[in-house]
Amino acid sequence: MADGELRELEELEQDDYDVEETEEIEQAGTRLLSDKRRIASVGLAFVLLVVGIYVLLPKVAGVGGALHRLDDSSWVWLGIGAAFNAFSFAAYAVTFRSLMTRRSDARVERRLDLRASYHVTMAGFAATTLFSAAGAGGIALTYWALRRAGMPRRETAAREVAFLALLYTLYLLAIVVFGVLLWTGVLPGPAPVGATIVPAGLAAGALALICLLALIPRDIERRLGRLGGRAQGSALLSRALAAPATVSAGVRLALAHVRHPRSGGIALLGAIGYWAGEVGILWASFEAFGQGVPFAVLVQGFFIGMAANLLPSPAAGVGTLDAGLIGAFLVFDVPSGTVFPAVLAFRLVGFWLPIVPGVVSYFRLRRRVGRWQAEDRAPATL
Repeated sequence: MADGELRELEELEQDDYDVEETEEIEQAGTRLLSDKRRIASVGLAFVLLVVGIYVLLPKVAGVGGALHRLDDSSWVWLGIGAAFNAFSFAAYAVTFRSLMTRRSDARVERRLDLRASYHVTMAGFAATTLFSAAGAGGIALTYWALRRAGMPRRETAAREVAFLALLYTLYLLAIVVFGVLLWTGVLPGPAPVGATIVPAGLAAGALALICLLALIPRDIERRLGRLGGRAQGSALLSRALAAPATVSAGVRLALAHVRHPRSGGIALLGAIGYWAGEVGILWASFEAFGQGVPFAVLVQGFFIGMAANLLPSPAAGVGTLDAGLIGAFLVFDVPSGTVFPAVLAFRLVGFWLPIVPGVVSYFRLRRRVGRWQAEDRAPATL
């Protein structure tokens, strides 16, 4: 599979001219944290949504104010949650570096060391906070950083797809496995059909779609380009085909990478570590309020609730993700008096706490990118 991975990368380099690099994407990373109005609107939206979800909704549900229950939490457990958060981001950075640097240009591999990978991932988190849309802000900033590191356009897009494909294949597998095991009674815990076998079936369908994407031929753009010839609209068709072709290349690249014994194992363990860290934050958040949740319910509830992140939100799932997690655990009959404050604690530790290091990483990344650009402009020495 190492040869297959190398062949995939060579194909991407040859097809690099097929992808249009717009000024909008290329400059996105330099604008993400400079819009003060955007930052203010995100803050206001967060306050309004917190009031709605954690103050008004609990009163309607008859469970009192969730915000007041934070005083009853165990700060030791919240500290454990913060440790899980740090572990999650570290594992994320390891996975990122593994997928972005294997068989890449020597210059790119040198520049994207573990520290730079950490800065890119944390800065991407901050960008996602300000420009949500299912993580589009973080994707744009990551694309900008990789391009500045010297990675070709098509390869950059495909490697980002490979990274996301690995992470979210594990996400979908978790829903299938834990949904089936809960529904069949193999693992203990409540097993409502709507939160077990139904999402498991949907996730299995999504996994099948990912596998089908990998079957799109590498040269589909060239084949259909020859078929269309110089007919009117063939250029538009070529651009339309660039996206699925790149997605297909990214999925194949992820498969080839994971099957490589050493680097694939590192990437896979890092991706598992990332999700385990996120679940660990949620576990610690429930324990902080003295509420034990069966392990399978905790995992299934987390991944089902995370699906709400795909819905529109003013800032990276603020409101939608909170409501999704709350709804998921209420379906599993977890007491509402604990669900509301536990989810709020999870969001404070897992979402708002990392914003500060994310912003710091963004400005450090800007300085690092500046050094890369100065290095590229410097005349080569003989």
